Amino acid sequence: MTGTAKTTSTTPGGARSTGTRKARSAPIQGVRQRARGEITGAIKDEARRQLAEVGAARLSLRAVARELGMVSSALYRYFPSRDDLLTALIIDAYDALGAAAEAALAEAEAVGDSHLARWLAVCRAVRGWALAHPHEYALIYGSPVPGYAAPSSTVEPASRAARVLLTVLRDAYEAGALREPDRDVAAPDELLEEARGLAGELGLRLPPAVVVEAVAVWSQLFGLVSFESFGQFVKVVGARDLFFDHAAARLADQAGLRR
Repeated sequence: MTGTAKTTSTTPGGARSTGTRKARSAPIQGVRQRARGEITGAIKDEARRQLAEVGAARLSLRAVARELGMVSSALYRYFPSRDDLLTALIIDAYDALGAAAEAALAEAEAVGDSHLARWLAVCRAVRGWALAHPHEYALIYGSPVPGYAAPSSTVEPASRAARVLLTVLRDAYEAGALREPDRDVAAPDELLEEARGLAGELGLRLPPAVVVEAVAVWSQLFGLVSFESFGQFVKVVGARDLFFDHAAARLADQAGLRR
């Protein structure tokens, strides 16, 4: 027979009281969970610091443990391998970028900005996060880490920023503020079919031709951000803010947003 074990204790006045181990263990479990969360956070913070110093390819669990004053075997209870730690850092980075984009859109919507202004606000938020977190941006959009293959758990976080941009286009389309691509530049049928499937997966009611353009401008946006983040604009573009706003507006026009 199973059940919750009862305990009996005597109070200072001699009265007997009963309780349950389950009730008393709940606070203990809460303390353990908080402690685990704090240690996990400390491990990831140290790993991010090492990303800045040695890069993702040279990230070492032993080095992280040493800096935290832990034995390696203790750290393995939290992250069994370097790849598990990298995955956690990647998911955190994608989520942070996505959250920045979502916050920018929510703020622009709250003040009643136009669809174009919302687009620009999201693009600026993506750029701002990347420039403020260069090593984390490099982890998710830089060179692949040798020997590491991202698991499927990274897919949903990776899509957050793109979903925000697609949401801007969807809202503009529903409001009649988005034009579809001209017939003479229409995408091939195979791409339109892929785009139709993608829109279905994301639950977005957008014409396939618009989705094709959206994917194109999404990749170009991150190309702009990456060029600046990785120093490709040195001695090429001086007025970076003005240039970025100009380029982001051009991308909005390519996506079909009306001015």
